[in-house]
Amino acid sequence: MNLAATPDSMLNPASPAAPGIVLDGAATKAAQSAFPVAGSAAASPKKPAFPAPAPIPTQQGPNGIRFDFNDGFRLTVPENHRPWKLRLTDLDTGKVEFETELRAGGIRSHKRYYARYRVELWQPGESVFIHDYSATDREVLIQMPVGTLGDSIGWLPYAVKFAQRHRCKLTCAMGENLISIFRDAYPDIAFLTHEEVKTERYYATYSIGLFFDDKAAHSQPRDFRQVGLHRTAGYILGVDPTEMKPRLAIGNDTRPIAEPYVCISVQSTTQSKYWNNPEGWRGVVAFLKEAGYRVVCIDQKAVHGRGEVWNHMPAGAEDETGDKPLAERIRYLRHAAFFVGLSSGLSWLAWAADIPVVMISGFTHPTNEFNTPYRVINFNACNSCWNDPAIRFDHYDFLYCPRHRATPRQFECTRLITAEQVKTVIRRIPRFGEHDC
Repeated sequence: MNLAATPDSMLNPASPAAPGIVLDGAATKAAQSAFPVAGSAAASPKKPAFPAPAPIPTQQGPNGIRFDFNDGFRLTVPENHRPWKLRLTDLDTGKVEFETELRAGGIRSHKRYYARYRVELWQPGESVFIHDYSATDREVLIQMPVGTLGDSIGWLPYAVKFAQRHRCKLTCAMGENLISIFRDAYPDIAFLTHEEVKTERYYATYSIGLFFDDKAAHSQPRDFRQVGLHRTAGYILGVDPTEMKPRLAIGNDTRPIAEPYVCISVQSTTQSKYWNNPEGWRGVVAFLKEAGYRVVCIDQKAVHGRGEVWNHMPAGAEDETGDKPLAERIRYLRHAAFFVGLSSGLSWLAWAADIPVVMISGFTHPTNEFNTPYRVINFNACNSCWNDPAIRFDHYDFLYCPRHRATPRQFECTRLITAEQVKTVIRRIPRFGEHDC
């Protein structure tokens, strides 16, 4: 089905049903303003999650035509006494996404994820411009929200796949703390903070995030809750969604502790992510110490919570908490026998460090994270609310439990995971209890 609009029936940019934006000559100034970016799970309510694209399209065609693929396909045309006829086609599906006539102004596709488009422009009696998307040897920006750890660790390999497939000049924008562990591992990729990005440089820009409210599928072709937190990046970028670990580079990779040890992480950002069994961590730490391991807690905080609920580092664990560089966390992880943690960023870092990861989580479904044979979940309790598309997760409510808040079943997803269940999984790790470091 062809989607068409004309300057006489301008489409509302805020309308989720609109297939694109068409602006007449009077609205050219609006066409040159930054187009808003859809919200991300990690976005602050006041600050956008990503830098806005350049005010005007960055690529120049003939006769004053400008276009690019920054945050969707964008095109502007100058005023002309002869009308412009425009068609936008998805080359991989053959579907005509947009077709219209206009005398001046521009359009932007609502789809902001990767698509291999062809744009065609005519004026009466002649073809004026044809361009097929090609990122080869062109500057491409893939940007990720700041303030997250596990998300960007899971997403980066898909950006690498995109660069390899398209042979583009790739820039990745992310948090500065992550740049320090990726830059030397990927010398062919430019890593920048959001503040360092010069948006006018790029032929194409793709924003990777968790778009909870994207019912019209403008920012992601598949709902991340159905395909997995990391694999959503593969769908947004149009590459193979099969998971792949990123490479990590650190300066000091010496063993920090001579004796056999295990790293643990017990803290998280909301209570639903915690292991809420009151005897859980105490039992597992004692079990690990009896098996001959030192137990080292590498959380950022030894105590974390809100209001009347506070979570403490378990008794018997050694305190290596603190606001330390990620490189130091990686050093501890690489030499650990294994890691025990939650659905949180340090579990993703342990996965990338290539050690066995025992993940205790009930609020996420196992498909949400990387594959580990040591995943612990109790399917006989309420579980996987995070991956329920009918639930809009509230990141600002520390005690959020969407199905059972203020009932005896609150947080039962992990409260009903026992220490014995976790110990049973740990015993399956090859060479558990054998010490020859």
